[in-house]
Amino acid sequence: MTEAPTKLASTEGVAALDRAIAILDAFATADRSLSLAEIAARTGLYKSTILRLANSLLRGQLLERLDDGRYRVGPATFRLGALYQRSVVAADILLPIMRDLADRSWESVAFYVRSGDVRTCLYRVESKHPIRYTIREGDVLPLFSGSGGRVLAAFSGQQGEPYDTIRATYHFLSLGDRDPETAGVSAPVFGPGRTLLGALTLAGPSTRVDAAFLQRMTRPLLEAAARATRAFGEDASALELASLKTDTSS
Repeated sequence: MTEAPTKLASTEGVAALDRAIAILDAFATADRSLSLAEIAARTGLYKSTILRLANSLLRGQLLERLDDGRYRVGPATFRLGALYQRSVVAADILLPIMRDLADRSWESVAFYVRSGDVRTCLYRVESKHPIRYTIREGDVLPLFSGSGGRVLAAFSGQQGEPYDTIRATYHFLSLGDRDPETAGVSAPVFGPGRTLLGALTLAGPSTRVDAAFLQRMTRPLLEAAARATRAFGEDASALELASLKTDTSS
């Protein structure tokens, strides 16, 4: 006789949590605040339900009510985001994506990060070919040459060409730019707040990796960069749109 009320309370508790999550999910990256009516329109919840749940979210500092009655996400969400970032090891996100791209292309895939006027290879997945483009994790390369360096420079604010075009297309194809015997294509990976995390690079010997091959692999590369960006918690729509604009007919 006592089980039914317990189950009912449990079900109601889960439903309330789902609705509270829906309220927080109503906020998009571009929203500084939302009115009660806007939250209701986006969630499909009654205003009375939103007001009841908002009180709990306010107490937990997951929401804040502004002087004009509008709502914005509260400081507790920032703390949770910081905890998530600390708990996620970049390698756990990047390496599976890099392995998938290497399996698809049979070429080497690397992830570069900027440090001043140089870049460092943070992670690398080797090509399946016996003759390959040899860069090791920890190797330091110039920033202003090679596809990875050019992409890092472009999204760090470097002006002029080819950087303006890189920012417009979200990738750069390099044929012997840094080394006459290597070729590659790179795309940026972003984190929360559109912070540049690094550049994802697919590269190989120019005897095998030519312009036509790199053009065919540009879309998979951009898709991989978008997948990583989403996994790090940032909107990847710009990378996804760029991937759809690539020419894969070559």
